Amino acid sequence: MRIDQLITPQHRIVFLVALFLMATGNFSFFQELLRTYPIAEGNLLFVCSVGAFFTFATALFLNLLCYGRFTPWVLALFVLVSSQLAYFMDKYGAVIDNDMIDNLLQTNVHEATELFSLSLAWRTLIFGLIPAFLILKFRQKTLGVKTELISKGFVGGMLLILMVACVAPLTASYITFVREHKSVRFYSNPIYFSYSVGLNISKQFGHPKSNVLVVTAGDARHIGQDGKNQLLILVIGETARSDHFSLNGYNRETNPELKKQEVISMKNVTSCGTSTAVSVPCMFSALTRKGFNAKKSLHYENALDVLQRLNVEVLWRDNNSDSKGVSARVPYENFKNPKLNPACDEECRDVGMLSGLSGHIDAHKGKDILIVLHQMGNHGPAYYKRYPPSFKRFTPVCETNELSNCTTEQVINAYDNAILYTDYFLAQTIEFLKQYDGKFKTGMLYVSDHGESLGEYGIFLHGAPFAIAPKAQVDVPAVIWMGKNFDYKLEDLRPYENYPLSHDDLFCTLLVAFEIDTKVCESKRAIFQHHVDLKMPAPGGVKEAQ
Repeated sequence: MRIDQLITPQHRIVFLVALFLMATGNFSFFQELLRTYPIAEGNLLFVCSVGAFFTFATALFLNLLCYGRFTPWVLALFVLVSSQLAYFMDKYGAVIDNDMIDNLLQTNVHEATELFSLSLAWRTLIFGLIPAFLILKFRQKTLGVKTELISKGFVGGMLLILMVACVAPLTASYITFVREHKSVRFYSNPIYFSYSVGLNISKQFGHPKSNVLVVTAGDARHIGQDGKNQLLILVIGETARSDHFSLNGYNRETNPELKKQEVISMKNVTSCGTSTAVSVPCMFSALTRKGFNAKKSLHYENALDVLQRLNVEVLWRDNNSDSKGVSARVPYENFKNPKLNPACDEECRDVGMLSGLSGHIDAHKGKDILIVLHQMGNHGPAYYKRYPPSFKRFTPVCETNELSNCTTEQVINAYDNAILYTDYFLAQTIEFLKQYDGKFKTGMLYVSDHGESLGEYGIFLHGAPFAIAPKAQVDVPAVIWMGKNFDYKLEDLRPYENYPLSHDDLFCTLLVAFEIDTKVCESKRAIFQHHVDLKMPAPGGVKEAQ
């Protein structure tokens, strides 16, 4: 066979599509590459080499996937999907990894609608639909199985040689690139996304489908003896970042209502993940962040299961998408529904979750009660929709979901107005609990699921891989209020307001708050700390708190 016969028309199209994807779908990749290896510092040759290497790698990847008559359909699909990925990476600085894929799979219609924009439609049309249509319209005939396989082998070998040729003269630079700058590769489109899809699929089938739960804290027991029941409301915030709470030193007043209450803000709390799909199930799990896996966690009892097993009445009210599996075995109420939520205008408001709670509490007299309220909070990118008009105090605001089209001031103003509304909601929750202060040991704990990027380093929203996530996405606010009969006092916690805590501490915090003892919590910190059975290092690690 002549050289021109060894490269069939099908494989020429594959290489052209690889070039097209690198040119139109990898702006964020090259932006990160140039930020890491500035041309002004003599990196032009290496940048060109990396660009060529990833082009050849993309062509090799597509070459392996494309067979016969299916080739144009595979290429059309990748062109269409890559145009979508490129939009969200370029517009929001997103990284499409395994966790982000979990988020995408769990995104509901309402959330997806908020991400739609004219620029997304144009991007999809120009770089997705039209090229995909042309690939299908002018698809080439296959030349037989034998010819195609010979061509595939020849092209694959040639691409491998070209990749080696890119690396060989710059081996030292590539070693540094692989070891020190892994985050750049996260933006390669569609290679990293395809890898993440494969990882996600493997995890889907990586754990048994048994419905039998692994018992967590099987030795758990009540140790309270005074006969008065607990009434605790746990508020799970959405997309709130710690440094935008004035309780934590933010330079504008975003917590005017909480400031009037006797609360303490824990100022050094980190999240388990950078997305709701990871953080919410992780914070209720005893597996901790390092041992947590979303699929694995479904087969273990979480904190709510343990509490319910010990006769605590648990209720989950949700004004977000859902509980991400946490409330699978406890009563659940959807307050995105106007039939349940009386505080609905443009959308259903968080404060509506307090409606009807008195009836629930009165119906369970003589029992410990935990109520979980899952907020809509600061869910982006349409921050301006997250609060009623009366909370539009910081102006001008960004009133579009295309955050990059707004000024930084406008984005932050809209975001802070939503924080103001959360402040109001939390204060209303405290006022609701005060009416039960004489009958119960009352308390409120608020903690956000993750933070948010507001344009720093060109990044918006959240969902960055935890290893490279900016502090804005992992530093979260946590606020505590305790009634007069609660077992612990705010004064006991004040020495720890700057103590490093994380979502890993919530599991034991809930158990300790309900006066439950278990060996699972012996080596773990907890915000509410039993003074005899559980100990937490004092600030600075000088001695243990007694």
